[in-house]
Amino acid sequence: MTDSPVLRLEGAAFTYRGGAGVRGLDLSIRSGEAVALIGPNGAGKSTLLKGVLGLVPLTAGSIEVGGARATAAAAASAQTTDAATDPAREAHARDRMIGYLPQSIHVDPDFPINLEQVVMQGRYRRLGLLRWPGRKDRAVVRRALETVGLADLAERRFGELSGGQRQRGLLARALAGEPRLLLLDEPFNGLDQANRDALIDTLHTLKRQGVAVLVSTHDLELARLVCDSVVLVNGNQLASGPVDDVLTLGNVQECFEGVEVEVDEHTLVVPGHEGH
Repeated sequence: MTDSPVLRLEGAAFTYRGGAGVRGLDLSIRSGEAVALIGPNGAGKSTLLKGVLGLVPLTAGSIEVGGARATAAAAASAQTTDAATDPAREAHARDRMIGYLPQSIHVDPDFPINLEQVVMQGRYRRLGLLRWPGRKDRAVVRRALETVGLADLAERRFGELSGGQRQRGLLARALAGEPRLLLLDEPFNGLDQANRDALIDTLHTLKRQGVAVLVSTHDLELARLVCDSVVLVNGNQLASGPVDDVLTLGNVQECFEGVEVEVDEHTLVVPGHEGH
């Protein structure tokens, strides 16, 4: 791991035009680290991830991805002047460093495309419009499939895969872009135990490979199994730090206000909560 964070937020807020958003964000992720983003539905977890991607405006503080820093003040100034720096162009350049797996991606199961072709889509932003995939691109796709444990299904039609296998295939598509930072939005939703275990193994592999991971989840056990630190959010950042320090009964009760929270000797449980 390097000393320089892959992602750093300082006093950051990401706000939609209507005013909804998430604020007060201070976090740092280095290569090979995984951070869990935990909070109730509507807490701003997905907004934060989209803000890192540049899809939701930065309205306070600063964001730094791979050493490139942007501030809300500079973005506001660029909108009112003829400044040469274009925030949208900066966000596009930043996006090349980031792999993203949103909560839901619809791929028509009847569409005649195999798993390898779906994963190759992750190379398009590096290929550009006028270049066909070459030997390197095919090698990267093979490695991505190996990383998620689906190399033997490369030629299988995507629609014939199980739901969990499709989810892992879409993760491979994100990895095909060779990201330094991976953003995952509730990746464990609906997975059976076998695919859950495979995804946990994949995240451990990615950390060993030096990928930084920010994962939105309501699965507190996942945070303990995979992540180095946790950020609790509910409209604003409530707590952050090492997993055992942050995932206390008091902190989780404050974050999931109005939801009964139980604790056993192994993990904290939020009954009835399904993240979105």
